[in-house]
This record gives sequence, C-alpha cells and structure tokens, in this order.
Amino acid sequence: QVQLVESGGGLVQAGRSLRLSCAASGRTLSVYSMGWFRQAPGKEREFVATISWSDGLTRYADFVEGRFTISNDYTKSAMYLQMNSLKPEDTAVYYCAARQGVRSNYRWDYDYWGQGTQVTVSS
Repeated sequence: QVQLVESGGGLVQAGRSLRLSCAASGRTLSVYSMGWFRQAPGKEREFVATISWSDGLTRYADFVEGRFTISNDYTKSAMYLQMNSLKPEDTAVYYCAARQGVRSNYRWDYDYWGQGTQVTVSS
C-alpha cells in the first residue's frame, strides 16, 4: 500500500500563487507515476497534471495554460504543484494520486489517492 497526504491548500486572491505538496509513504518503490486531480462542487474529478516518478516527464491539462508546474523529489518521496496566476475557477479540492503504471490523465487508472486539500480562490 501507498499512503498519500496533501498539504498547502488555502484561501488566496485571484492572481496569487499556492504550492501544494504531496507526501508519499509505504511501498513507494511500486509507484511509477503520480498526478494531481481536482474536484469542484457539483463537478466530476478532473485531471490537472501528471509526472513520471523516476524521469520527471510531465503532462498537463489544457486549462493549466502554463500557470501550474508539477515536480517531484524522488529522494523525499514528495510531489508538488506550483500554481501561479490563480483564477476563481481553480477553486476545488485538489487530490494527489499515484499509480504503478505510466502517466495517465484518467482518474480510474490511479491506484492510490490522498484525502485532498481545499484551494479557494477569491475574486
């Protein structure tokens, strides 16, 4: 099993930045890729970004538009999401996820999930 814990969420004004962190523990050697997803009230959970655990290759959702950067620190079993130029529509619960396969944009491909961290962007 792999345990994931997110942190770094909060309330910010539009245009400001936040950095989310995800700490992984347990059988982290089984993790091949990780991702960030988000879920706004009344909406489905959607893909934000994904990263290959060992080589750092990344992929982003179109709505990111260069504002977010996903990264990881293999030695610390941690993943991050730097979010800049935040918009009110970025308000959501952000989830960290991990899987034993290659990068994926699809939530059903992921094996492990964190509990989520709330991000609220005011206008």
